[in-house]
Amino acid sequence: MTERMNSHEHSGYELATFAGGCFWCMVTPFEQMPGIKKVVSGYIGGHTVNPTYEQVCSETTGHAEAVQITFDPVLFPYKKLLELFWQQIDPTDAGGQFHDRGSSYRTAIFYHNEEQRQLAEASKQALEQSGRFDRPIVTEITAASEFYPAEEYHQDYHHKNPLRYKMYRKGSGRDAFLKQVWNTPKDKETRRSKLTPMQYEVTQNSATEPPFRNEFWDHHEEGIYVDIVSGEPLFSSRDKFDSGCGWPSFTKPMHNGSVIEHQDLSHLMIRTEVRSKEGDSHLGHVFEDGPKEFGGLRYCINSAALKFIPAGEMEKEGYGAYLRFLKEENR
Repeated sequence: MTERMNSHEHSGYELATFAGGCFWCMVTPFEQMPGIKKVVSGYIGGHTVNPTYEQVCSETTGHAEAVQITFDPVLFPYKKLLELFWQQIDPTDAGGQFHDRGSSYRTAIFYHNEEQRQLAEASKQALEQSGRFDRPIVTEITAASEFYPAEEYHQDYHHKNPLRYKMYRKGSGRDAFLKQVWNTPKDKETRRSKLTPMQYEVTQNSATEPPFRNEFWDHHEEGIYVDIVSGEPLFSSRDKFDSGCGWPSFTKPMHNGSVIEHQDLSHLMIRTEVRSKEGDSHLGHVFEDGPKEFGGLRYCINSAALKFIPAGEMEKEGYGAYLRFLKEENR
């Protein structure tokens, strides 16, 4: 069971429940996102009370493998959860997901209230009209029934058995399918039309802008920095410092789940690349020569990958919930 608790917690959490095939693979996309408190693997949608994994796999219970997410709708709205859900599945497959076959591996959105139902229906319609898939969207949208948590060994499986999880996920064909569907030439052309040449080369082709000749290297205004492509919040001015390198430098992202790291062996160097999780934009690199009193890391980020939202405009721009990250006690 994944549970993330921090000083920003409050009581206004809601539930979201999604079925997307093997529940092992449906935890990782959500668990590190801002505002996610808990992700539980389990079973829903059937008629058997408190089923076991073996019973569900026998296709006799009517249940689907699913994840139930406890989330903060202020930091991560249900609409964004829906967008992320669609990007994890093949919504045109009525017989299961990838190499997992059967109704227990079907895709479904189990809504918990009328607002969720309306948002789910709208998101499904938008996906149908996008032309991204050449077959009908068959993912069902239905009211949430009793959710039964799966056995403990299924909770956080990717942490308990990381090697087997990686082999399973790769072998299932899920990752190859998602990469093909969600990073098409059409997607890249759409991004190109919305970005400057430098922004496009940095975020899409992992280029590096010139030091000391970029927008935010010497920028000191209070606010947050978001992904220029996706708009996802990444860094706070509270964590920005002058490293002397000529690029914006931060001691940490606002959320650990906001960025992902990859080994970068280009240019005859061994470095750690930093990319945004939602937009998959190249941001820069992280080094271990930052301020020791703040953890010792230096996130060296390209200005071209960022959009700055001043503190005075955060509420208007829809980032009001992130004003708390500008306070001294949250550094």
